[in-house]
Amino acid sequence: MRTCVLAAVLVLASTGAGFSQDAGQAVFQRMCLPCHDAGEGARVKLGPPLNGLNGRKAGTFEGFNYSDPMKASGITWDEAQFKDYIKGPMVKVPGTRMAFAGLRDEGDQAALWAYLGALGPDGKKK
Repeated sequence: MRTCVLAAVLVLASTGAGFSQDAGQAVFQRMCLPCHDAGEGARVKLGPPLNGLNGRKAGTFEGFNYSDPMKASGITWDEAQFKDYIKGPMVKVPGTRMAFAGLRDEGDQAALWAYLGALGPDGKKK
């Protein structure tokens, strides 16, 4: 019995990143998809596509008209910046046009970053 439990734990641990990305994709579809696109073939919608977010300077996606406060925010996206921003975009960048109250659940924030952080600029998983 212990062997089966240990084997199950090892399998779950080895697929943990995939599970987080899958959970993050579900959070994205529920919370972000109405305004943003991500993945291969992503397009500008009300907001810019979120491909290649990790390491990208805020306000720089070619073809999207950002607010002046977002362009001047000085943010370079990484996990910490993203989590701080997504819990209250209008607090983090006053004057942003992103009218989103925020994502306060830390588990959802982590899962969403796992999904978005794994997408390259072309929308393919790294």
